[in-house]
Formats: sequence, C-alpha cells, structure tokens
Amino acid sequence: MPKTAKSVVHGKPLAPPRIFIYIALLATLLGQPLLKPTSSQTNAISCPDLKVIFARGSGGERYNNNDFLTFKSAMESKLNTSSLSYEIEDLDYPAIGVGADNISVALGALISGGESYAFGESVKQGIANLVSQVNSSVCKNTKYVVAGYSQGAMVVSGALQKLNPSKLIYAATFGDPKIYLPEGFGMIPPACKGDNLSEYRVYVPDCRAYKGLLGAKEPYTTADYAGKVGVWCNKHDIFCSSHYSVSSHTSYDKDNLYEDASRFIFSKIAMEFGFSNEYTSPHDTAILIDSTGSMSSLIEEYKAEALRLAEKTLNAGGRVALYDYRDLNDPYQPTERCNFETCTYETFQAGLAEIVANNGGDADESLLSASLHVMQSLNWNFGSTKSLVILTDAGYHSPDHDGTTFFDVKTLSQQIDPVNFYIITTPGNIATYQPLAEATSGAVASTLDDLSILTDTIIARYDSLPRVEESLEDTGYDAPHLEINNISPLSDTEYKINITTDAEKAIVILNDTILGVTDFTEFTITNLNSNRENVLTLVPFSSDTRGEPVSVQLKNKDSVVPEILIPKTPNTGKN
Repeated sequence: MPKTAKSVVHGKPLAPPRIFIYIALLATLLGQPLLKPTSSQTNAISCPDLKVIFARGSGGERYNNNDFLTFKSAMESKLNTSSLSYEIEDLDYPAIGVGADNISVALGALISGGESYAFGESVKQGIANLVSQVNSSVCKNTKYVVAGYSQGAMVVSGALQKLNPSKLIYAATFGDPKIYLPEGFGMIPPACKGDNLSEYRVYVPDCRAYKGLLGAKEPYTTADYAGKVGVWCNKHDIFCSSHYSVSSHTSYDKDNLYEDASRFIFSKIAMEFGFSNEYTSPHDTAILIDSTGSMSSLIEEYKAEALRLAEKTLNAGGRVALYDYRDLNDPYQPTERCNFETCTYETFQAGLAEIVANNGGDADESLLSASLHVMQSLNWNFGSTKSLVILTDAGYHSPDHDGTTFFDVKTLSQQIDPVNFYIITTPGNIATYQPLAEATSGAVASTLDDLSILTDTIIARYDSLPRVEESLEDTGYDAPHLEINNISPLSDTEYKINITTDAEKAIVILNDTILGVTDFTEFTITNLNSNRENVLTLVPFSSDTRGEPVSVQLKNKDSVVPEILIPKTPNTGKN
C-alpha cells in the first residue's frame, strides 16, 4: 500500500524512502547519455531509384548506432537481390539524448507530449528535415522508404500527412511514444477479441496498447497513406504498450523486429517497382468462386484473375486451393476442385474449367457456410500468409441456411493466424462485404477496379508475425490506475499533492524534469517556477505494467483551482 511523504524538492528529491531519482530507468530508456549532434555528411546530390531514411533514437550517434546499423543491414540483404540503385541514410537531426547525464531534457518531454522543450525541438527539427528530403523537387523520380525508432519514430509519425504520398512507398515506426491504436481502449478492448484492428497495425502483441507514453498522434495516418504505414511495438515496450518494460523498448534489434520489418517493407518495394520478391513469406491462398447463373457475364474475367493469382502464388513457393459455391437451398454444397496438397498450375487450371455458372439467381448465396467449410477443410501452414479470395456478384445469408453466423466465420479466421478475406464483387455489394473484410483484416475490391491491383496486394503481403498475440481469454486484466484527490497550494512555489492509486509506484514528472518515482500517496512539490505552466504528470505502474498518465496544471496561490488535464485511465476503461 502506498505511503505518505511530506516533501520533495523540485529536481532534488529527498533520500529514500522519499521520492527518488530513478537513474537506472533513465539511463537505459533510450540507451545512452546525451551525445552532441553530428554534422551532416557531405555527399554529392544523387537521385537513386530508392532512398531509405532511418531516424535513430535519442542519443544515437549518426551512422554509428545499433538500431540504424541493424535496420540498414537487414534492408541491404534484400535490396542487393534487386537491380535497384538505392541509398540508406541515417537522418540528419539532433536525436537529443535522454540518459542519466541530462534528465531535464528528456522524458520530461512526457509533459508536453514530446512536443516542447529541448526534446520537442529535436523532434521538430527531424520532422522538418525528413519532410524537406522526401518532398524535394530535385529527385522527382526517387521513391522513399522512411523508418524510425523511439524519438525517431516520433519524427516519422509526426511527418506523416506532410510527406508526398506519391513519393512514399512505406513508413515504419518502432516503439513510437506517440502510437495511437483506438482498438486498445476499454475494459475488454476490441483488439483482445481481434476486432477493429488498425490497418497500420503490423506487429503489436499487446492487445491493450492504446496510446503511447507521450500521448497519441490522432489520427495516426489518413486515407492518402493507406497501405503505406506500419507500426511495430515490442511485447511490453514502456513507450507504446500498456506495460512497463524498458528492456523490451531497447531490444528491437535483438528481437529481430528490424529483420521482420525489412521483409515486409521489401515486399512493398517489389510491388512498387514490379520485380519478383524472393523474400515474401510462403502463401496459402484459397480461392472461392460463386458459380450461380447470375455470374455468367463475370465468371471468365474472374477465372482469368484467379489463374493469374494462382500462378504468382505458386511461383513464389506458395500453395493454392480452389472451390466454388452457390446457395445451400439450390441445393449445392461447396465443391473442392483442388486443395493445398493437390493444386499445381495444371490442376488448378483444370479445376477452373470445371466451374460453370448456372442455376440460382441474383439473391444472396451461402458464402458464410462455404467459407467456414473451406477454412475447416484445408491444412493451413503455420507461419504462412493466409488468404481466402472470394469472387461473387451477390450478397450472403447471415445467418446462413445451416446456421453458420458471421461470428463463426470471423472467429475461425482469427484462430487460423488469421485468414484474411479478399472479396471481389459488384459495386452495389461493396458495403455488404466491408464488415467481413475488416473483421478478417482483408479488403474489398469492385469489379470496376483493376483486379490485378488487389492480386498484387495479396501477393506482396508479408505476415511473418501475428498482429496481436494476447490471449482472447484474458479478461481479468486491469492496469494500475491513479487519481489525484486533492491539490493544496502552500505558496506560490509549493503544492501538496494527495493521490489514490492501486499501483505500486508512480513516476513523478514536472514540466521538463522527471523528479523520480514515489510509493507515497501524499507528497509536496516545491521550488516551482512561477513563470511556467507547471504541469505535473503522474504515471502509475506495478511490476511491468503501467497505467495511463494523469496530468494536472498547477496554478500559483492566488489563481484559480488547479485543473486536472487527463483524469482518466483509458487502458482500463475507467473514468
């Protein structure tokens, strides 16, 4: 149970058991003490096919930090298999350090959400430099990949919506302190049930990850960058998950997440430049074709695209399967033409020839039953990228004639790693299929679109890691929370704070200074600067799990009652 303390001096906490400076935490948060910014390297202007720009974390020496070097090596190993001309750069920006030698710089950035003081100025400089490079008119035909770790991730996410989307192939963030995943909000967040996952969520195992430790960039991205942005947040990373692990934040290189990301990014590059991707993951792609009579005018076009997709999947070392379906009341059962073990290019082509559009009509068909049957019948490979491609001109019964429900299909899809549904249908059915595509992290395309675009998107995916790893049965979780009960001004420069919390401890931050960590429920903040806003932030944590920060803006003795800025803990769903 937290205790009561009487005083703490701003910037100079009293000896234990009073508030104490958590030097060990700060020293390891981003690896190193403050390093002076290096001058930019002088290079002649060149315009390669591709430029990859990485924004390092706090205190990292330009071109000589593990995160950049690991990411660079992973990208080079892929790019060297292509004929592209490319450059990989460590972004020229301060990347100001936040280690034990300069506590006042750093996660006091917590107070301003990383947007003010020395830390914020470093981020702003990085954003300006990155936007200037990507949007430059000098190299009009050069395409860009941008990535960033920690403070550098803030640079990348901060630059989004300012970057020219036509020049950007992909933007990746690692351990972003400004991450925003709305599906992580609530007592039982939708992400813990595999629902409503953000399109840009590539690898965030913690289903309760909601906002970063420095707040959230809302919105994180926009429609102009759909398919061009991805976030990686390590298992218990203090900055982007609901947990409180420092080592998880500093091990993106050791945990091979840069290697994983390089494969994912390279698939995007290969699709952009139109060359074969040797590093794509094995694909298991099942194709399910509506063979009712109303499909007569579309079925040959559908077959041609199905054959193209099968050929590309097989050539990339993947597996394909082919089924057709109608309405159970026709009567007609889903029919297997070939499966993952028996489908070759020739047998797939022969199976397509056997599918004839007849019977039935324009009414809804038995897609839910058919898709459940296909997923249950096939032997899906562990670790493969899994797709169910549906070609139809009709809607579907929900529930189906045999009782199969939307929930049954969504649940099985998620249990199989998941199986992503890609639906090609007529324009009038787009809205009907959008919920099914979203529930399975897939997509819908119209018959009026260029179908090869969807096919290429399916092939280009690299899903090496599951998007969410948390158990769906974990409903007893409750992150620590904290409430500020009372704030008593003792003078213009001194306040007594009283809190209630179920956390073991709380990080105490004032303006641009981390005062330390306390296990007391009452303490005094002294030596306030009357010329500043004096924002106090408390971050509750227990074991390796943190709650959401609670902030209050302190006023001087003669001003209005202090205003609590963030009196909530979103990760628990409590107000």
